[in-house]
Amino acid sequence: MYVMAVGKIQSYRDLEVWQQGMGLAENCYRLTRTFPKEEVYGMVSQIRRAAVSIPANIAEGYGREYRNQYIQFLRIAQGSLKELETHILLAARVELITTQTAQPILSQCESTGKLLRALLRALQKT
Repeated sequence: MYVMAVGKIQSYRDLEVWQQGMGLAENCYRLTRTFPKEEVYGMVSQIRRAAVSIPANIAEGYGREYRNQYIQFLRIAQGSLKELETHILLAARVELITTQTAQPILSQCESTGKLLRALLRALQKT
C-alpha cells in the first residue's frame, strides 16, 4: 500500500512503528502486573488502555480507505502515547514505580513517538 525507504509495506504489521507500539504495550502489561491490587481499576487500567491504543490506532488507520483517515488515526495514536507517558510519570510520582523503572518505558515512548512523527510527515508529503 505505502512505500517506505526499506521497500513495500504489505501490512501494518510490517511497519516498524506498529512493531514498537506492540512492544511498548507488552512492556506496559508486564510493568503493571507489579502494581497493587487496589490499582487494577485505576492506574493499571489506564496505562494498559493507553498503551494498547497506540498500535491499535496505527493498525486501524492503515486499514482505512483514505490517507486523511489514516493520518487522523496516527494522530490519535500520538495522543494515546502522550497519555501513556503522563500515566507512567504519575505512577512514578505517587511511588507505584521507581523513576528507574519508568525510564525504559519513557524511552520506548520517545522512540515510538519519533517514528509516528516520521510516518505522519511522510504521509502528509505524498
